[in-house]
Amino acid sequence: MTDHRSLTRRSFVGASAAAAAGLAFPAIALGAEPRTLSFAYDQPRETAYGIFADKFGDKLGELSKGALKVQGYPSAQLGSEPEAAQKVRSGDVDFTINAAANAATIAPQIAVFSLEYLYADEKLLEKSVLDPGINDTVRKLFRSTATGAIALGMIMQTGLRNMYAKFPIAGVNDIKGKKVRVQATKTEDAFMNAYGALPTHMPFGQVYTALQTGVVEIAENGIGTYLANKHYEVAPVLSLTQHEANNNVILVSEKTWNSLDRNQQRWVEQAFAFAQHYEVPKSLEIDRDSLDKLRKLSVTVNVNVDKKSLSNMAHPIIDKEATALGPFAEQILKQIRALG
Repeated sequence: MTDHRSLTRRSFVGASAAAAAGLAFPAIALGAEPRTLSFAYDQPRETAYGIFADKFGDKLGELSKGALKVQGYPSAQLGSEPEAAQKVRSGDVDFTINAAANAATIAPQIAVFSLEYLYADEKLLEKSVLDPGINDTVRKLFRSTATGAIALGMIMQTGLRNMYAKFPIAGVNDIKGKKVRVQATKTEDAFMNAYGALPTHMPFGQVYTALQTGVVEIAENGIGTYLANKHYEVAPVLSLTQHEANNNVILVSEKTWNSLDRNQQRWVEQAFAFAQHYEVPKSLEIDRDSLDKLRKLSVTVNVNVDKKSLSNMAHPIIDKEATALGPFAEQILKQIRALG
């Protein structure tokens, strides 16, 4: 189970002391109305995002004996990921899932997870997302550099990300000079610029139309996301570049957290750990199943990708980009390498 000691030792000493003095917020009294907490995410419910949110909500309800309930808002009902993150900071949303690249809008060093060809394979990716030390560093990162939002830890929406277009991508020459939709981080821009591509930023909800109209020529994401959002309809060739992780961070509003008593906070931590350990391997399973479904839909799956043509350009700038991000990013990079 994920170690949440840093979450409790440093961040919530005040809450624990107040509880000891009888000053903390009281637990919901027996017979009182349950409290419903909002959970916003921008993917359909049937994706790994929804699986995590449902498992988390079910476990929190079980642990609290119905005192705390979670209402999910999938498919960007409460805004895009950066918008949901800002609503968490203001206290208008209780929980959200943000891709690391989007969470970088409030904690820039989390963009370390956008370093390309950071993971040799999906086994290392899974191991790192579940690693207690890495999760602990992520929590410290947010506590030290972000305001209004607390990180519970990491999950993964899918496995490694892949590029898709109307044409196959066999190597770096096929993306040179092409407009590639990427998440809005300087980190992703740095790698795309190294490949000779033209990084283009836009909200995820606009990607389908952008591919359809030619505003962008290439997009990239996890296999399950590509399937669930029907991007194959406008970009029917999926090339297995496996260039980047699809790591995500679970955020809780600091206002929400501080309104919970220590028992309720502990239930949230335990529900996160339970859902995390279920969702992470499940996300890889979804990717494998999605690949089978895509092939049945006559999507072209290009496995003949010269990944070295990309990774040879990526590797020399990994350390440079981590150093530019800051000490937490450097620590996370060191921890990931230690696992490999």
